[in-house]
Amino acid sequence: MTSKEKALAICKLLSDKKGENIVYIDVHEKSSLCDYFVIAGGRSSTSVQALADHVEEKMEKEFGELPSRKDGGREGRWNVLDYGDVIVHIFNDEMRDFYNLERLWENGANLNRYTD
Repeated sequence: MTSKEKALAICKLLSDKKGENIVYIDVHEKSSLCDYFVIAGGRSSTSVQALADHVEEKMEKEFGELPSRKDGGREGRWNVLDYGDVIVHIFNDEMRDFYNLERLWENGANLNRYTD
């Protein structure tokens, strides 16, 4: 699975679970950290946690992929799943506006809005 295929698979999983405003950003020319960021929103702290749990569970079950690291805890404001070449950020509205990762990493051509 290429890093783009992985990013798109994660986007679909987030969409299936009602993730909001899902984007994937190609950062392979800007960072040695990863190839893609996937960013999504959840309506509530429960939703943010449920989205992270869903991605983690389905990526392992369907693709044999486990995150090398995860962070964000159970407070449901921001969860991060690190799949090596793809890093997933799931935010509530307040934290997404505060960090505004799209603005930090996009250059106009590398940000893609996911639509099912």
